[in-house]
Amino acid sequence: MRDIGVLPDSVRVHGVLHDSRVNGPGRRAVVHLQGCTLGCPGCFNPETHDAHGGRVVGVAALADELLSRAPEGVTVSGGEPFQQLEGLTALLTRLRPRVESLLVFSGYSLEELQALPGAGLALELLDVVVAGRYVVGERRPGAFAASANQRIHCLTDKHSPEAFGAGGVEISILPDGRIVMTGFPDAALRRAVRSLGEGGATS
Repeated sequence: MRDIGVLPDSVRVHGVLHDSRVNGPGRRAVVHLQGCTLGCPGCFNPETHDAHGGRVVGVAALADELLSRAPEGVTVSGGEPFQQLEGLTALLTRLRPRVESLLVFSGYSLEELQALPGAGLALELLDVVVAGRYVVGERRPGAFAASANQRIHCLTDKHSPEAFGAGGVEISILPDGRIVMTGFPDAALRRAVRSLGEGGATS
């Protein structure tokens, strides 16, 4: 696994969403990090794969942006967050004392993450990790995890597995006019929304 971050105190970001209720329990801020080499066929977020895309943001500024509307929790998705391990760990460290709940979506299994040198601190800072490759043949419409092989690991006692029963879809129109979907929309909905304009990341 290679770290595609820019500097230890920065991350490459695809986009930020506020006030989401489909990316974990409660009202959450969501950041999609940019860059992923896993190449899962049928990935929902192909626009987040390019390691040179997005924008480079300092961890302190990103934390302030995520917390600007006092969310109950923060969700980090991608791209692949653990391919920016130093920046991810710095971000989680800054967020941990200021937010109730931290959740990360990763394409790696929990076992892979536990074996990844240096990932232990990031895992210690998290309440939940949703882990595993996306497998298009095991897709689960309406579920919180995108495919049946993926596992929701509650790493603290803040949440129980029952809190992640059903997923959902949110569609937002950003101030610059972009239409952004988050959640796991089906193919027909994705086509319909993208026909209205260039969409942002889904998670």
